[in-house]
Amino acid sequence: MTTTVTIKGTHCESCKFVIEDICGEITGVKQCTVDYKTGKTVIDHDEHFTLDAFKKKVEGIGEYTVETL
Repeated sequence: MTTTVTIKGTHCESCKFVIEDICGEITGVKQCTVDYKTGKTVIDHDEHFTLDAFKKKVEGIGEYTVETL
């Protein structure tokens, strides 16, 4: 399954790498790809993934806001 969101507040490759790295700690996430220029983030996941858990984890690491498309 795939979910696409926008993460506001990304502005550099470090943002991309930090978010993609932390995605590995979120239940159900198989892979996460962040475009730091647009904030568009594609999350490949299984049925155990919840958007609420993703949002809580990502917004907890910095000045990021997760928005659904």
